[in-house]
Amino acid sequence: MSKQRLGQTPSQTVGPFFHFGLPYEGDSNLIVGDAQGQRIVMEGRVTDGNGEPVPDVMIEIWQANAAGKYDHPEDTQAKPIDPGFHGFGRCATDKDGIFRFQTVKPGAVPGPGNSLQAPHLVTFVFGRGMLKQLLTRIYFEDEAHNANDPILGLVPEARRGTLIAHKTAPATYKLDIVLQGEGETVFFDY
Repeated sequence: MSKQRLGQTPSQTVGPFFHFGLPYEGDSNLIVGDAQGQRIVMEGRVTDGNGEPVPDVMIEIWQANAAGKYDHPEDTQAKPIDPGFHGFGRCATDKDGIFRFQTVKPGAVPGPGNSLQAPHLVTFVFGRGMLKQLLTRIYFEDEAHNANDPILGLVPEARRGTLIAHKTAPATYKLDIVLQGEGETVFFDY
């Protein structure tokens, strides 16, 4: 009999399966009816450390509705649920690394220590070769609450711009996600 070595199972990389392995009926449109609030498009491009587009990445967003309430049982705020909006979307990047969501601009939500968090999109990035998805946030440039957001305040001022989407048209915001290198997006530990 030979001796077997016991140890950890070697890790596996993720993908490639995003375009066909994780379909989601709602996809990139979070609006399912007559949603309340300002309808917006949130778009961007995912690039690697060389500035090249990254196809076959999946971006997931979770967000509150326009009133600042998540469509989730753990959100017990006395704010209304919007039946025309579900707060979750998933979008694969195209061959040019582009993603695009149709959603509503979220309201402010409660944060740590009864503080108020600026409107934001909780954003996960899944990609080929990643052992674990990346977590970040997308904030909006025209929000006064950004100045006092307890999470954004933890990010060094010189890096905050990697989290703030800019208005490119009356109802369109853009934020590019840089996976590494110069201008790398701030990603959070969780």
